Amino acid sequence: MFSKEQRSKNMRAIRSTGSTLESKVTKELWNRGFRFRKNVRKLMGNPDIAIQKYKIVIFIDSCFWHSCPVHGNKPASNEEYWGKKLQRNVDRDNEVNQYYSKLGWTVLRIWEHEVKKDFEGTMVKITNSIKQSSRSSVVTKGGKKFPQL
Repeated sequence: MFSKEQRSKNMRAIRSTGSTLESKVTKELWNRGFRFRKNVRKLMGNPDIAIQKYKIVIFIDSCFWHSCPVHGNKPASNEEYWGKKLQRNVDRDNEVNQYYSKLGWTVLRIWEHEVKKDFEGTMVKITNSIKQSSRSSVVTKGGKKFPQL
């Protein structure tokens, strides 16, 4: 268990964008010929990766911050705060998923442990999802803008 000061220091060091895993995935997608936008703040949920013409958003979710059913755990200290905080993150993820689904977009959520455990398998999953979205997406002439929030 960490002291309050140590936990605060640790949490401040966590980046919300440009994580090592995110960089690894985006670099590999680029090498495979996919073009995308990273960390699009104008889109709901600030997706890690967005491909407008295929109507797909990709989130690389931390096992801790997004309460992974396999590896997510709550800190032992300040349990009430962390329970509410992490549940709100899960609720927000669900809201974002529903938002994009209603717009006809594909939402792909990749767990941190998937990238770490089976990088190539995860990349196949991502590229297959992009290819599937590219076959099913129709971008209209006026479809050059992301959906307004």
